[in-house]
Amino acid sequence: MWCHRLSHLQSRLQDLLKGGVVRQARPQPTSKSLLPFAIRGHHTASKSLTCAWQQREDHFELKYANTVMRFDYVWLRDHCRSASCYNSKTHQRSLDTASVDLCIKPKTVRLDETTLFFTWPDGHVTKYDLNWLVTNSYEGQKQKVIQPRIFWNAEIYRQAQVPPVDCQSFLETKEGLKQFLQNFLLYGIAFVENVPPTQEHTEKLAEKISLIRETIYGRMWYFTSDFSRGDTAYTKLALDRHTDTTYFQEPCGVQVFHCLKHEGTGGRTLLVDGFYAAHQVLQKAPEEFELLSNVPLKHEYIEAVGECHNHMIGVGPVLNIYPWNKELYLIRYNNYDRSVINTVPYDVVHRWYAAHRTLTAELRRPENEFWVKLKPGRVLFIDNWRVLHGREGFTGYRQLCGCYLSRDDVLNTARLLGLQA
Repeated sequence: MWCHRLSHLQSRLQDLLKGGVVRQARPQPTSKSLLPFAIRGHHTASKSLTCAWQQREDHFELKYANTVMRFDYVWLRDHCRSASCYNSKTHQRSLDTASVDLCIKPKTVRLDETTLFFTWPDGHVTKYDLNWLVTNSYEGQKQKVIQPRIFWNAEIYRQAQVPPVDCQSFLETKEGLKQFLQNFLLYGIAFVENVPPTQEHTEKLAEKISLIRETIYGRMWYFTSDFSRGDTAYTKLALDRHTDTTYFQEPCGVQVFHCLKHEGTGGRTLLVDGFYAAHQVLQKAPEEFELLSNVPLKHEYIEAVGECHNHMIGVGPVLNIYPWNKELYLIRYNNYDRSVINTVPYDVVHRWYAAHRTLTAELRRPENEFWVKLKPGRVLFIDNWRVLHGREGFTGYRQLCGCYLSRDDVLNTARLLGLQA
């Protein structure tokens, strides 16, 4: 039997709505506001928010804030936030999860205001705020986006007129840094201008938001077209759109580019929003999107130039999504470094090639290509998990520096500034 308990104070409702956690429900008919119940307790009615719960044999079912949630009883015991189960100072669990009986069920359940109380067989009491349960339930997470983004093609990005952030504002003000990170999170690219054209100043800029990720290319890389490494990037040739380090098990999260000098022609940088292209595939051919997000591939980097000897292999699908809400979080696309396809059975390979062709066609649409000329003083940050980059061929002497950043550190900086990431 459902037990009904309704939020009652309008002031409490306003507080909840201001917090953005609970949505206002439709008013309930007054004549039906009080329903029969079998568990003793006083149940009241409100014209705004409703709460109804029921103890099932193997789970607890809760209706609140227009969301129907189901919780395993072990989950409810495991996530107890009492002082003996959870350290609120360190935000770490103290409870030994392995000690919880897998067949555990609460002896009693009670609702007081907007708090649920579970009393367990050993007498321990767990309490949950209803809004916390909405936010942290599987059903709540399915409706939530981890990182808000604006998908773009060249025209959308131009019309957005996203301003670059001045170097001094970036380094010295919270507002400038926050604006830069907001641009980066929404679009996957962001620019900082008026940066002294040196490797040292580029490094200082990068360290403002993250630890620099040292890789087989070193900490800060500084290169010209001298083919000093076994990579096409170290030539004057054009580079097709791609993401970097697909041959790492965890591709580098952020890439930094600063053109320190170019005495010649060409060399424009190409940027393509991989998520925009992938979204087009999802809309037009969802079965191909699903294939690209499920089939694992190997990417490989083999190098034997001078003293540089490396053999790197990374494995993962082209499109990576969170399984609970289908949100895309990483695209691993590099036709140069894709290895032999030996992780896919023969009856899937042809369909995969067709799906890959569909994605490639979207990535190569001229309207999706945003071209920019890098120049001394203008530093470009690229979300390497989202935005593909390339370049046109060039002449003359061209000198670039840059680095890879830890994605975790960049997102950490953004969250500390109050941004959703």
